[in-house]
Amino acid sequence: MLEGLPFTLRLALAGGPWRWRPAPSGRCAGVWPRRGLSRPAGRCVPPRLSAAARSESLSMASPRPVASAAAAVFARQDCNNGCSAEYTEEGGSKEVVDTFKAKDLIITPATVLKEKPDPDTLVFGTVFTDHMLTVEWSSESGWEKPHIKPLQNLSLHPGSSAFHYAVELFEGLKAFRGVDNKIRLFRPKLNMDRMYRSAMRATLPTFRLCLCTFASLQPSLGVKKPTKALIFVILSPVGPYFSSGSFNPVSLWANPKYVRAWKGGTGDCKMGGNYGSSLFAQCEAIENACQQVLWLYGEDNQITEVGTMNLFLYWINENGEEELATPPLDGIILPGVTRQSILDLAHNWGEFKVSERYLTMDDLTTALEESRVREMFGSGTACVVCPVSKILYKGEVRPTWKFLG
Repeated sequence: MLEGLPFTLRLALAGGPWRWRPAPSGRCAGVWPRRGLSRPAGRCVPPRLSAAARSESLSMASPRPVASAAAAVFARQDCNNGCSAEYTEEGGSKEVVDTFKAKDLIITPATVLKEKPDPDTLVFGTVFTDHMLTVEWSSESGWEKPHIKPLQNLSLHPGSSAFHYAVELFEGLKAFRGVDNKIRLFRPKLNMDRMYRSAMRATLPTFRLCLCTFASLQPSLGVKKPTKALIFVILSPVGPYFSSGSFNPVSLWANPKYVRAWKGGTGDCKMGGNYGSSLFAQCEAIENACQQVLWLYGEDNQITEVGTMNLFLYWINENGEEELATPPLDGIILPGVTRQSILDLAHNWGEFKVSERYLTMDDLTTALEESRVREMFGSGTACVVCPVSKILYKGEVRPTWKFLG
């Protein structure tokens, strides 16, 4: 009964109590276990899980977003003895995480609480809850006791390396309230795995904590190893990410003159520098009446991702097969949690081919000309699942979305 619906609506309506697979375990220098795909070797991608593993998944009933956790990291560990600490399943090197004990949590409740906001008028990222979590770190004593306290401004030295050299990273995830009124985090281990990988890439202190972020307090200029850090977590109730509303199609601007990420860079890590440097291109996209940038890479204009979301193409491929395709995790794109969940669902449905493979703008434009594109859509923690209505490429607007019911 869902076959006539666009893919994005099927994902929204596919229903009943939703069941999501848990994050896979395994070791690959702190990232996903390897799986062979038709792309360069040596990259790590999420594997499909067995039926037994899927049976342990998290149950989500009629999800409704109630909060989004966000934060930022600005510190690096001492690399005198090497930058790659031993990976542990708990999410960090033993010598570092053992100095950070959740049982030592200090709670200082706020004395004045805000009124609950109207969920129908929420603007994404503008309303925050009454409390925050902070944990201080230093190279001398490790992590201090974690502290939940009233939301307040941070005090950072103007010489902080985060301000000058972007020695930082951040992570964000969502929580949902189910029909049973319980609040559940959406696949938090995937976010923690991704944050751990980002921390390893940036040589930041590792950790054992859900909903983590860091900020550097190093009060001296110069590209060198910070000796102090602050981890903080803030929460924000959110509505639709785009002003056009949930599940309403967005337009994309594709122009190869700007590049978001490159081989050997940090495009697969959630670092602020990846986003701050994209703002100029985003402004140009808006000037061209498009809402987001579709980032391209290489001489063949490979499709990578959109500024705020991973990208999927639901089409009839070159071989006449019905296929859901998305670019592979080759170090250029962010390994999205919603992206992985969509792949898990599509594999579980078994209704069409599901691929992680390279796609170029020539592949897309040819498929559009031959009416082989069923739908394009993006996915992300903030935007959830969002259809793409059109792409502006080489001065031509190319529609990509229509209701198939």
